[in-house]
Amino acid sequence: MIILVLLVVLLFGAKRLPDAARSIGKSMKIFKAETKDLAGDKSASHEDAEPVETKQIPATPAPAVATDQQVADLQRQLDELKKQQQSADQPQKNAS
Repeated sequence: MIILVLLVVLLFGAKRLPDAARSIGKSMKIFKAETKDLAGDKSASHEDAEPVETKQIPATPAPAVATDQQVADLQRQLDELKKQQQSADQPQKNAS
């Protein structure tokens, strides 16, 4: 056991061991809580559960014209960038 502890201290360093132990402890706590919740969900019957209310999100008509305009602007910008990239690549190919 002593050799194992010394090996861990040498590998990780004494400064990092408390942080590593703390993070392992937090992870174990979360894991235990999740497994309890999972086990609790399986044992609870669905018949006794209260029905869940669902709310429908009201449909807001999006301005299609504005969206189409944005798409057109973005497409134009993309085309311009492609042209710039092609023009920048042309001189490099000629220089090679």
